[in-house]
Amino acid sequence: MYAVILSTDPARPALDPDRVAALSDAWGGGAMHWLAPGEAAEFETAALPADFRDQWAAFQKAGIDLNAVPVAGRRKRMLLADMDSTMIRQECIDELAEIAGVGAHVREITARAMNGELDFEGALRERVGLLKGLDAAVIDRVYDERISFMPGGCELVATMTAAGARCVLVSGGFTAFTGKVAAALGFHEHRANTLGIAEGRLTGIPVEPILGREAKVAALREISRDLGIGLDAVIAVGDGANDLGMLGLAGMGVALHAKPRVAEQCALRINHGDLTALLYLQGYARDDFA
Repeated sequence: MYAVILSTDPARPALDPDRVAALSDAWGGGAMHWLAPGEAAEFETAALPADFRDQWAAFQKAGIDLNAVPVAGRRKRMLLADMDSTMIRQECIDELAEIAGVGAHVREITARAMNGELDFEGALRERVGLLKGLDAAVIDRVYDERISFMPGGCELVATMTAAGARCVLVSGGFTAFTGKVAAALGFHEHRANTLGIAEGRLTGIPVEPILGREAKVAALREISRDLGIGLDAVIAVGDGANDLGMLGLAGMGVALHAKPRVAEQCALRINHGDLTALLYLQGYARDDFA
């Protein structure tokens, strides 16, 4: 059995119950169940129809995300989340670059790297090199003045934690930011790269080893093994090419507002909703949120 979930942007709920019911009827599904009135609903069906992607495209035009997950094992016991443009709205290195006066150049490199057009490690070294000499105190200023959380993140982490899940922030960004974000949102642990700092200034060289795509996969395998759970008990979320490894291995790999080349490789895509959509995928209703 599959659960078919339809969700929208909570700030602009646009879900028509008649349209959901009509889709369920066309697919031979069960009765519609509201997860959040006007915002998210689901129904069950024995099998996914051949026109799933056609329907997905039609609902996308209406601002609605359409996803389907197996009913069995739906609630996950671990969350593995990317940070930049996933748990927060920004790319931290881009914000540092703005202050360093190289913002436009670094943003272009970041966009290409996250879309899979550039080698991640090489792109990271190049961007960090452009920050050489920047006062390390700027890190706190960027976090305080330029970083904002992605909507729904607090609810996602709190609800999964309350249900006994382990929540891990794993980023190709920097520990100077993941430590703060993890603490603010309630993650149990965080992993990221380390910026080289000497005499109060950035050295322009990241501390080895570089945490990229393979390191995220390694974290997924290691932490799930330590918890005594299978990879199918993990939900992972990210937006960039360096997230594809963990998204492909996790039981639920969710592309959140992802780069085009990333989204096209993921079965589960959230383009309109926020991070609470990951709870709807697991069968939580809004009344269940912590």
